[in-house]
Amino acid sequence: MQEGWRWFGPQDPVRLEAVRQTGAKAIVSALHHIPTGDVWPRAQIAARQALIAGPEGGPTGLHWGVVESLPVSEDIKRQTGDWRAHIANWIQSLHHLADAGLKVICYNFMPVLDWTRTHIDYALADGSSCMRFDLVDFAAYDLFILRRPDADFAPELMQAAQARFTDMPDARRSELARTVGYGLPGAAEALTVDGVRDCLSLYRGIDAQRLRAHLVDFLEQVAPVAQELGLRLCCHPDDPPFPLLGLPRVMSTEADYAAILDAVDLPANGVTLCSGSLGARPDNDLPGMMARLGDRVHFLHLRNVRREGRGWPVSFYESGHLDGDVDMVALLGAVLQQEARRRALGRSDDNIPFRPDHGLHMTDDRSRGGQPGYPLVGRHVGLAELRGAIAVLSRAGALA
Repeated sequence: MQEGWRWFGPQDPVRLEAVRQTGAKAIVSALHHIPTGDVWPRAQIAARQALIAGPEGGPTGLHWGVVESLPVSEDIKRQTGDWRAHIANWIQSLHHLADAGLKVICYNFMPVLDWTRTHIDYALADGSSCMRFDLVDFAAYDLFILRRPDADFAPELMQAAQARFTDMPDARRSELARTVGYGLPGAAEALTVDGVRDCLSLYRGIDAQRLRAHLVDFLEQVAPVAQELGLRLCCHPDDPPFPLLGLPRVMSTEADYAAILDAVDLPANGVTLCSGSLGARPDNDLPGMMARLGDRVHFLHLRNVRREGRGWPVSFYESGHLDGDVDMVALLGAVLQQEARRRALGRSDDNIPFRPDHGLHMTDDRSRGGQPGYPLVGRHVGLAELRGAIAVLSRAGALA
């Protein structure tokens, strides 16, 4: 397994000097400053590679290993406006990335928001904090802040949301609105309540079946190009993996992935297996998914979640990497087994890249600031835990 680290570029408060000390070598990054839908120029790709590698004579030992993300525009997802030009530009960007030697391209097909939480600094008992999705708070946002006309929740959840909102201080209401509409990680956009309403209106009449058809159309155009260029495309799952705000979700379960992989059956069309996003659903078997989809898993986001309550959907919070409802050790074992199968077949992609996804904010992480969920210390702790588990599993396999 190839250790990676997400880095948001020159504005990231976690400096590359600190990343070097984590031991990770493959930087996961993107050109967030380029507007969605535009071509990524060769010169800017090369500049980012040079920045990561370090000045001549003082190399960092790091390299740009995974692109996360090459964004898919809302026009492509809806097949409106300039969607054909945006696909052409996406394909051109693939050529430029391939020319630069980059091979793994992560993207997502979630409408409007890349992820949704109700808390980005939820206090835990030990004094650390994490990101959290509280179902009652979210319903309160949808019903009484966004005031979406067709918001529909179970009666008992609506009652709980009404009581929660009534007792909610104005400051918390404002914080909740900012958190739900936080926007795209690493991007400049941040959605106001009115901005969320405007985006939702653009998806009227687009259900899951239609969105899935648009994803297949997109992949039928880009995956053959990626295959020819020797690239690996990997779609990130929905986060959280269930419908929100009336928006369709099409990448939430193993069945969703199987349908897309079967529809465009090329090795280049693959999976970003995010254990935290998928793990929020109790019916997702992560070790089993890795075993069954493993030859198409091109990238791994490793984090854990703790679900709260029973039924579905549920509230959840992001826990320590080995301390949650996802059996991380079993998942890592399935990854190592897949890598062994690839080595036996002589495949060049036998070393699957991963990154410690998100992390608890601890010690001085809060003072450093930066993207929610991407602290230095918390992710370093998570990487160390994952590294230890991988070492033990690898040794056990070698001794077996």
